[in-house]
Amino acid sequence: MMATITEQKRTEIKGMWLGLAGVAIFSLTLPFTRLAVAELNPIFVAMGRAVVAAVLAGGLMWSQKARLPRQSELISLIITSCGVVLGFPFLSTIAMQHVPAAHGAIVLGILPLATALFAAIRFHERPSVGFWLMAVLGSALVLAFALMQGAGSLQWADFALFGAVVLAAMGYAEGGRLAQSMGGLQVIAWALILISPVTLSLSIWAYWHYGANASLPAWGGFVYVSVFSMFIGFLFWYKGLATGGIARVGQVQLLQPFMSLLGAAVIVGESLSVINLGFAVAVIITVGLGRQMKIRR
Repeated sequence: MMATITEQKRTEIKGMWLGLAGVAIFSLTLPFTRLAVAELNPIFVAMGRAVVAAVLAGGLMWSQKARLPRQSELISLIITSCGVVLGFPFLSTIAMQHVPAAHGAIVLGILPLATALFAAIRFHERPSVGFWLMAVLGSALVLAFALMQGAGSLQWADFALFGAVVLAAMGYAEGGRLAQSMGGLQVIAWALILISPVTLSLSIWAYWHYGANASLPAWGGFVYVSVFSMFIGFLFWYKGLATGGIARVGQVQLLQPFMSLLGAAVIVGESLSVINLGFAVAVIITVGLGRQMKIRR
């Protein structure tokens, strides 16, 4: 019995580390998106990054001679595609034209709670009351930070970001569950490939209407969100969700806003204050406590 508990704990810790690697990659998405949309059309950035990632995914699936998705997996893959390949990139990229990366990072801080909610409703994971208290506390800390920084006043870009949260949570939960049987690599790869006719068409339309003349930093931002945010980060993230559980590993994403704040300071020169670091420490403590709470899977 003790050996079983120890092995389960090791599995959960492994899932947390994999999830953290994915979050670290995702945390730079908003700063690099800000760089890209400063000179490139946001639709081109949002859809073009999915096209580049789909090419990488197709090459990988071909080299590994991966099996085609089963019919029973198609619905989950389409839901995942709509959430993390279409919806989240489109809404978050549009928002990055109008608000700072730090503002977006704060609003997206409620994503772990939304992911846990989707997991609980869709897949019958049952977090304990203590877990929910920690999740709510962490989200409340993020919202309090937003209010203190003056980011709590809602603009239309905030509604775009809230929509991005809902769609990302849906995609994370659905893709994480499917990764338990299909593997995280295949989930994101086929999600990208299945929706590629849509993303390619929109990319061509945006290029035709707006062109793609930009400086090296803007293209660097585009390359990062295409290769890392849209593909490599998901390999770690979905593997972590499948290994450690959607609700528990989803808590790690509470750290993402503060990693994004640091990235925004370094990459696009946005301010980073002592208050930011204080809230980051508080959230880390909350995540640590949340890991100790029971979750029935």
